[in-house]
Amino acid sequence: MPLDHSLIGVESAPHERSWTSADTLLYALGVGAGTEELAFTTENSAGVRQRVLPTFAVLAAQAPTGRRLGDFDPAMLVHAEQAFELHCELPPAGRVRTTSTVTGIYDKGSGALVTTEARAADAESGELLITSRSSVFIRGEGGFGGERGPRDEWAEPGRPPDHTVTYETRQDQALLYRLSGDRNPLHSDPAFAARAGFDRPILHGLCTYGISGRALLHAVAGSDPARFAAMSGRFSKPVYPGEALTVSIWTSHDGATALFRTAKEDGTVVIDRGRAAFRPA
Repeated sequence: MPLDHSLIGVESAPHERSWTSADTLLYALGVGAGTEELAFTTENSAGVRQRVLPTFAVLAAQAPTGRRLGDFDPAMLVHAEQAFELHCELPPAGRVRTTSTVTGIYDKGSGALVTTEARAADAESGELLITSRSSVFIRGEGGFGGERGPRDEWAEPGRPPDHTVTYETRQDQALLYRLSGDRNPLHSDPAFAARAGFDRPILHGLCTYGISGRALLHAVAGSDPARFAAMSGRFSKPVYPGEALTVSIWTSHDGATALFRTAKEDGTVVIDRGRAAFRPA
């Protein structure tokens, strides 16, 4: 059965989700934060109030669509792109009501690119907290004669990065990150990973995304999550737990925006077309 194009533009039923202080602490540990980032990894350090890493927004805004895109092999689906806007700083504990909409199904020839948008509002006040946009690539579902979709004109500036941040990942990074909700055995089971063509389990793309967000937060936003307004990027290659990641960041003259790219030690780019936006101090 081909992909169901009638879903485009149809908003899902609202879905409620809550999180606790423990959830946001665990997420911070899962994306590599530690003893030098106590505002994000503890809730009771003297003189330090708990705050939330901005990229937690992606998890907070996740919601089941309750609708089938079509009849295809789930193994053919990969997370292609992720973006979010934070309309205000997230609290350590909260509850949101989220709706999601399929915004496009594009023909990429070898596969289909499906884009979605989720809007998460505070469950009590109705205030919009997060707008999250993502896309998945489904191999084998292209060739239906549809539009290819908009082009991204991202280009690396012709100068060295303003900031270069390198973080080591742990051998057990994926085992820790999966406790935030993504229990896909591709990230934990060696036999499953081998069937998917990998030597061993790979790191979650959203873990790499969160690590990149930490670099942007500390290098550009002065470690202040209230200044972090938006982030986007495309997943280009897998990462194995234990590999080091380097985030190269080019900031605008006024510091309001930045371009970034995340790569492994051998230069392999794992997140490209990266963009971020910041509020003034």
